[in-house]
Amino acid sequence: MNGSMAASSHRITLGPLVAAIDQGTSSTRFLVFNSKTAELLSHHQVEIKQSFPKEGWVEEDPKEILQSVYECMERTCEKLMQLNIDISNIKAIGVTNQRETTLVWDKETGEPLYNAIVWLDLRTQSTVERLINRTPGRNKNHLRHKTGLPISTYFSAVKLRWLMDNVDEVRDAVVSHRAMFGTVDSWLIWCLTGGKSGGVHCTDVTNASRTMLFNIHTMDWDPELCKYFGIPMEILPRVRSSSEIYGLMKISSCWKSGALSGIPISGCLGDQSAALVGQMCFQDGQAKNTYGTGCFLLRNTGAKPVMSDHGLLTTVAYKLGRDKPACYALEGSVAIAGAVVRWLEDNLGIIGSSEELEKLAASVGTSYGCYFVPAFSGLYAPYWEPSARGIICGLTQFTNKSHLAFAALEAVCFQTREILDAMNQDSGIPLTQLQVDGGMTSNKLLMQLQADILCIPVVKPSMPETTALGAAMAAGAAEGVSVWSLNPEDLSEVTSEKFDPQINPEESEFRYARWKKAVEKSKNWETTQPVVNGNGEPSIFSSVPLGFYIIGSMLMLIGAKYITGPD
Repeated sequence: MNGSMAASSHRITLGPLVAAIDQGTSSTRFLVFNSKTAELLSHHQVEIKQSFPKEGWVEEDPKEILQSVYECMERTCEKLMQLNIDISNIKAIGVTNQRETTLVWDKETGEPLYNAIVWLDLRTQSTVERLINRTPGRNKNHLRHKTGLPISTYFSAVKLRWLMDNVDEVRDAVVSHRAMFGTVDSWLIWCLTGGKSGGVHCTDVTNASRTMLFNIHTMDWDPELCKYFGIPMEILPRVRSSSEIYGLMKISSCWKSGALSGIPISGCLGDQSAALVGQMCFQDGQAKNTYGTGCFLLRNTGAKPVMSDHGLLTTVAYKLGRDKPACYALEGSVAIAGAVVRWLEDNLGIIGSSEELEKLAASVGTSYGCYFVPAFSGLYAPYWEPSARGIICGLTQFTNKSHLAFAALEAVCFQTREILDAMNQDSGIPLTQLQVDGGMTSNKLLMQLQADILCIPVVKPSMPETTALGAAMAAGAAEGVSVWSLNPEDLSEVTSEKFDPQINPEESEFRYARWKKAVEKSKNWETTQPVVNGNGEPSIFSSVPLGFYIIGSMLMLIGAKYITGPD
C-alpha cells in the first residue's frame, strides 16, 4: 500500500514531461525528460545497420530508421509504465537527427525511392569535381558567401543530384511530381504526422543550412542555388524555426506508444545544433564538441554569420521560435571519431568493444611514436581534402595493438586540436575550456588525452544525453507548449566532471607536430577513378606508373634478347 502511494505521489510531483527522438548515424533513441529539472527519466536505444554496397558508399534503410523510432517509443513507454510514470504527462516531442543524410520518397505511396545516402558517403566525388570545374577559378568555396559551406561530398545537394542522375525511380518521381526530398528529420516528421495521409513536409533552419540549397542570410531556399544544382524547388520541405509546433503525432492505438497520438512535434534541430542547445551554449563564444561517429565542434558566434578563413563551416546554430532571431555558429567537422573504434572492432578484430579499447590503450599509456590518421572518407575540416586516405605510420618492431589503440584515441584528440586552433584564429579569442558530450566521452582516458593535447580543461556534463536534451528543450519551449523555460535564470544547473591538462605544453606540441607530419603523408592518395576492365575489375593500367613499368619491362626483355642474340 505504502509503495503504491509513494509511486503515485511521485507521479504527481513529476509535472510535464518532454520526449525526444534522437536519430543518429549508428543508433536511434527515444528519451523522456522532466521539463522542470531536465532529469532523464527513461529511454531506449536501437542500433541501425549501415550497408556499404561499394567502396566509399554508405547507406541506411529509411524504413528501418522509421521502424527503429517506433520500437524505441514502444519500449520507452513500457519502461515508463513500469516506473508508474503517466505517459499522458508527455506534452511535446522533439526530433534531432544525423544531418546531411539524404532521402527521397514517393508522396503518393509513402515508399522510399532509394536507400538513405549517409553524410559520410563518398560516391559523389565525381559530381563534386564536375561542379568545381564549372566554377570560376575552380574554386570549391564558390557558394560559400550564401551557404557558409564548401562544395563537398558531405552536403545533401550533391547527394540529391547523384540520386536524380543515377536512380530511375527518383528521376521518374521528380518528373511526375511525386518526389519528396528530405534529411532524416523531414522523413520522420512526415511519417509520424500521417505520411501519405496528410503528413507535414518540413525541416528546420539548422538542417536546411546543411543542404547547400539554403541561403543562411535570407533564411530560406535559394532559387539560384537550386538552379546551380538543377534541383526543382517543389520537392524541398518547408523551412521552419527549430522550436514551433509542426504537426501532431499519429500512431496506431493498438500500440502502447499509441498513447503518444495527438502530442505535438514541436522541436527540430540537427544533432550538432541540438547538442549546442543541450550544453546551454547560448552565449557568443561558448563552444562544445560532440564525440559520435564523427566529431563536431561548434562555437556560438551570435546573431551574425562569421565566415572562416581557416577551413571551418558557417552554419545556423538554432532559431528558437518563429519570431526569434537566428543564431549562427562556426563548425569544425571530423568525419571519423567513434567510427575508428568500430573499424578496429569490425575490420581488424583487435578489440571486442569500446571498453576494451580504453583498457588496451591505458595498459601502455603511449603510442610509442605510432600515429594514426583515420582519413577513411578523406579529411574534413580544416583541410576539405577528399583525396586523403587513412594512414598509420611510425611503426617499429616494438609496436603492438595496444600502441595502435592509444594512437586511435590520440587521433580523435589531434583532429579536435586542429579545429580548435582554426576557431581560435577565426575568432581571435582563444577558448579557455571545452564542453564535451557524445558516446565517446564515457572513455575517461580519451577525455584526459583531450585535455593534455589541447592544454585547456575539458568539461563533461554528468548527464551525457545533451543532444536529446537540446531537442527536448526546443520542443518544450515552443509557443503553444511552453512547459520548458529557456530563460538563463530558469535553466537548471548542470553537474559536470572536469579534466585538467596533466602533461607539459612542450610535449603536447611535439606530439601534435608529429601528427601534422602524418596528416601531410595521408593527402593525395586517391587522385582519379580507376579504369575498369571488361570484368568490372580495376585494370592493371589504371595506375599509369605501373603500366609504364610493365611496358618498360617488356621492352627491356625484348632489347636484352636482341643484344645477347640467340641461345
